[in-house]
Amino acid sequence: MVRLIVAVAAALIWMGSVVAPAAAADKVVLMLNWYVYGEHAPFFYGKAKGIYAAENIELEIQEGRGSAATTQAVAAKTADFGYVDVPTMMRATVKGAPIIATGVLLQTSPMSAMGFADKNIRKPEDIKGKTVAITPADSMTQIWPLFLKRTGLKESDFTTVAGDGQTKLNAVINGQADLLLGYVMDQSMKIKDATGKDVYPIKFADYGIHMVSSGLVANTDYVKTHTDLVKRFMSATTKAVEAAEKDPKGAAQSILDANPKGGKIDTLTQGFELTIPLYRTPETKGKRPFQVTDQNMTDSVNLMVEYGGLDAKAKDNPKMFYTNDYLPGGGS
Repeated sequence: MVRLIVAVAAALIWMGSVVAPAAAADKVVLMLNWYVYGEHAPFFYGKAKGIYAAENIELEIQEGRGSAATTQAVAAKTADFGYVDVPTMMRATVKGAPIIATGVLLQTSPMSAMGFADKNIRKPEDIKGKTVAITPADSMTQIWPLFLKRTGLKESDFTTVAGDGQTKLNAVINGQADLLLGYVMDQSMKIKDATGKDVYPIKFADYGIHMVSSGLVANTDYVKTHTDLVKRFMSATTKAVEAAEKDPKGAAQSILDANPKGGKIDTLTQGFELTIPLYRTPETKGKRPFQVTDQNMTDSVNLMVEYGGLDAKAKDNPKMFYTNDYLPGGGS
């Protein structure tokens, strides 16, 4: 009789484990800063490899139309997370937008002056006498005066032409400008896609401009009410970045698998490979992705106040813009 009871109990337990429904995955919407390009590879790779699913997250990746627009979407809770230019997010936050960076991925700035490699423009001195295409009021043009100051250049040393993002690209592609201000892993790859020619970037960061760039942001209320989910999302994304670093071409291919019109495999791969060195500074070398330092963020805030139009009150509390508390093994 005892054996019968034990057997029946075991059978009921087994049946319960079979029929009990699995917990539904948490749906998370991630909006990118722009149309997809190589920098975004880790998100697609993490989804394709089941890294987000392992954290019980069903990830939806949406393209964006600029960091400002994505920041607005996160503030309005129409996207759960945004991948944006953190200095752009700072401007919104200091004006009262309920946004905070839960992880700063690009801790070195990708800002560059770039032109065709065969023009042999490889250092600031080579810019003299050339024509530079800019987009007025964008982030790179705002920091450009600091680059000139650090390198001893003057506005009179070169000619400037202005236009929107596509006009700027066309100016270099068509030979109307020698260089443009762009991101090392973005505009350089667009030019190469269009022409097949290599581009050489003169990076602002190589001349003492220490400033963060892209990171993940969320609504502050969402962070407070979804603490466990935010931790799981940051854990999955950290693992996705680490896995993608080891397999750049596979990571780039995951973009095309999700979006066949998302670019060309060679330039997507190269663009992602150009992104990887931006993940860390000498201070965070050897650390896991997203572990930004307080000093790096403070320096970035100070630069944005001086050159980027950020309200001076931002200097009073740089930590209002970011937290490391949701990172795996992290803590601010």
